[in-house]
Amino acid sequence: MLSRTTWIVTAFVAGLALVVAAVLVVRQLTEPSKPELPVIPESRRPVLEAAARACSPLSVPLLAAQIDAESGWRVNADSGQAQGISQFAPQTWKEWGRDGDGDGRADVWEPRDAIPSQARYMCHLYTVVKEVPGGSTRRGSTRLALAAYNAGPNAVLRAGGMPKMDETRGYVDKIVNDLLPKYRQAEKKYQENEAKHGSKKHGAAASSSSSSPSSSPAPSSSSSATALPSAAPGATVPTASRRQR
Repeated sequence: MLSRTTWIVTAFVAGLALVVAAVLVVRQLTEPSKPELPVIPESRRPVLEAAARACSPLSVPLLAAQIDAESGWRVNADSGQAQGISQFAPQTWKEWGRDGDGDGRADVWEPRDAIPSQARYMCHLYTVVKEVPGGSTRRGSTRLALAAYNAGPNAVLRAGGMPKMDETRGYVDKIVNDLLPKYRQAEKKYQENEAKHGSKKHGAAASSSSSSPSSSPAPSSSSSATALPSAAPGATVPTASRRQR
């Protein structure tokens, strides 16, 4: 039979364990959870990386955040005014849509056509907003280029900056303040993971090569990224804006 002292110690330890467990549960329930980072669909990454090289202001996170805001990565997105993963209005697509996958036609519903065209059009919009007040800074030019993509470049030029349109301002704020930081974090994590696994693969390949000196070197694989034609950065404002405004 347990002595009175042993029983008291055992009861105290059990009670303390219950208190600690309760504290941990409460902390887990009350502490804000880390937001999940967005993921770029693997099937879209090659064309997205190629498109981001169209001009220096662009980046993979920026184009990804814009696509997320436009269509949520849905290739069949149709607002009634704009279509496809990059949400081009018919008249804007007619002017800026290009054949990106080499099948001989520019298809707004084909991401391999739409994403490079989106990048090319954004490069053009960066040049359009350059002379607008606030358009000379990197952040300012990005906000204005996004506004021009949403409302049309003429709306930005008429306003001399950000148009006073709730839809456009909400669109720009969502991308710049919410989605873009998350996609930057996600891309950093992705690149770190790729570097880590790439280093392991390189080490394994080197070890295999040293143990088998007679084996011939493996042929280098070509990049799967879609080649992107040079941007058309002319500062002439398109005759038709993306939103028909």
